[in-house]
Amino acid sequence: MSERAFAQVALIGLGLMGSSLAQAIAAHLPGVQVTGYDASPEVRARAAELSLADIRHDPADAVAGADLIILCVPVGAMAAAARALSPGLSLDAIVSDVGSSKQSVAEALAEALPGHTVIPAHPVSGTERSGPDAGFASLFHNRWCILTPPANADSAEVDRLAAFWRALGANVETMDPAHHDLVLAITSHLPHLIAYTIVGTASDLEQVTRGEVIKYSAGGFRDFTRIAASDPVMWRDVFLSNKDAVLEMLQRFTEDLTALQRAIRWDDGEALFELFSKTRAIRRSIIAEGQDDARPDFGRADHGD
Repeated sequence: MSERAFAQVALIGLGLMGSSLAQAIAAHLPGVQVTGYDASPEVRARAAELSLADIRHDPADAVAGADLIILCVPVGAMAAAARALSPGLSLDAIVSDVGSSKQSVAEALAEALPGHTVIPAHPVSGTERSGPDAGFASLFHNRWCILTPPANADSAEVDRLAAFWRALGANVETMDPAHHDLVLAITSHLPHLIAYTIVGTASDLEQVTRGEVIKYSAGGFRDFTRIAASDPVMWRDVFLSNKDAVLEMLQRFTEDLTALQRAIRWDDGEALFELFSKTRAIRRSIIAEGQDDARPDFGRADHGD
């Protein structure tokens, strides 16, 4: 790549995203040194066993000499993590992250690291699994990574970070942080909120036993349970940090759900058919964009999983 490559990348947080980044860098940028830190001693020990990176036991030590630092911690922990690493941070280093909400993260990092270059980012990829064993090198392949640089960001540094993500197989888009949060509220955050609600409701139904919920979940409910199995700490922080956008989308969804409820009550099959046809077209567009698998049952090898 024409942009100046990074020599050392420090990963703060070694769960799914940090582990995947370490493996992706090893696979696609083998000349880059990777250092890592996690607040959990158990996670640090496991990451060392997996040879994910040069594991350090202090965040400031982990970032010493690094020209790119990526915070892979829950968005609610960003400020504290940034303050902890700041004593070892080089003035010419770029600090980024992988958080799912961007306005609050940008503000937290700017406040914690005044005078440093902060370019927030969000790779729109992940699984319901967590921990260092959950990572894999191809997580970012053909997935979007959205950069949300501040207005005064150096364009060359933004291009440099974009080139890094492209080298890992990602597609890169630049977006205003407030707009990012609104887009992700409807495409990611609200679906997770709905999944958590549906699975919670099913588990609380007195007329349906937990065994029946599990036994007969081969339909749509099973796919909600996959989303609802996501890291509870991460998603708690996402909803609290992107509160305004989530509440705005939730209000719109509630209004649409009321209209759907009315259509069912009054036997308005035409309204139902029109909605379902529109949503089916959206699904086809997602497949056409290469953002999901068109094979039956989402390409699962085992239809019973």
